[in-house]
Amino acid sequence: MNVEEILAKLVSFPVLGGESNLSILGWIKEYVASFGVTVSLVPNEDGNKASLHCRIGPAIDGGVILSGHMDVVPVAGQDWTTDPFVLTDKGDGKLYGRGSCDMKGFLACCLAALPEMAKADLKKPIYFAFSYDEEIGCLAGPELAQAIRTQYVETPKYAIIGEPSLMRPTIGQKGIYIMETYVNGSAGHSSRIKQEVSAIHEAARLILWLEKKMDDLIAAKRMDERFQPPHSSIHIGLVHGGIAPNVIADKAQFHWDLRTIPKDDLDSIVQEYFAHCQKRESELRHTFPGFEIKNVEHHPPVPPLDTKAEDDVVALTKRISGISELDAVSYAAEAGQFANEGFQTVICGPGSIAQAHRADEFIAQEQLQLGVAMLHNLIGELTSDNFY
Repeated sequence: MNVEEILAKLVSFPVLGGESNLSILGWIKEYVASFGVTVSLVPNEDGNKASLHCRIGPAIDGGVILSGHMDVVPVAGQDWTTDPFVLTDKGDGKLYGRGSCDMKGFLACCLAALPEMAKADLKKPIYFAFSYDEEIGCLAGPELAQAIRTQYVETPKYAIIGEPSLMRPTIGQKGIYIMETYVNGSAGHSSRIKQEVSAIHEAARLILWLEKKMDDLIAAKRMDERFQPPHSSIHIGLVHGGIAPNVIADKAQFHWDLRTIPKDDLDSIVQEYFAHCQKRESELRHTFPGFEIKNVEHHPPVPPLDTKAEDDVVALTKRISGISELDAVSYAAEAGQFANEGFQTVICGPGSIAQAHRADEFIAQEQLQLGVAMLHNLIGELTSDNFY
């Protein structure tokens, strides 16, 4: 199968983040095993999802991990002009389908290069690391990265995460944390606003505190010009509360995300917010003893990536991609999770993130071929006696 045929097969599996991925996993596992490669799985507790990893080549330290995720985002409510789960070639140099860019295109490149990898006299191994539930919080990334570090007798050195970067080596990625804040106030007639505790009013004050925290970071010149925006951002994306204009709301909730540049400590920002919530509780319980602010983790924090430009993996990725310009991205990915396990990590893959998560998502056929070429070049590097 060529890369476009493999991509068409991968796109045909409508596996969304949070859903069982056993269908696409089963096909990939069978395909990889057909080349004599032993496949290992990292299942979830329920057994309805699993990540996949394998080694191609010798059990020698210093190999390269190629990683991507198998799940995609939903298509409901989007105005698609093609079937999102049928890879469509309109003759315009683009291949349309959900996940074609983010990031089944890279998985297809890996699988298309597998026959060459399996035949090559590799001096250092190549690993596949394909995860589930990346699109709902990079949930499987830490366990998958840890499994590769602990389950092999040898230790890989590098990890290339194939998120769409237009093949530019990307050495910086923001971290992300998503929280849900629930406020419990006292219901009452709106004329008694000073005698009751409005959950909506207090939620609004918390939102303003979060916005001011972001502004304070900017004012303190906590900046990293590689990113856009060049600072940690705090965004409130969902607000609910109240039943009528003349009823003081006893319930309100909002969901928010914090995206941190590598130099900012995510945990310290969150703990400062928690301390403010506790202070506000103690102040308002004099008015209403049942006042409460509850914070719930939407998903575990995803760490940032901050690879040094001088790291060996950067030089390697420049050589095999043919692109020397380095980049940084504000979206979250599993790259920081692999870096936290001790692997020198970059993001580099075919396609543009501008096409991800939207109707008529596509990957340019040229980008797909560049992805295959990068892996061909990687094989050349790893068959050389001079590879370090």
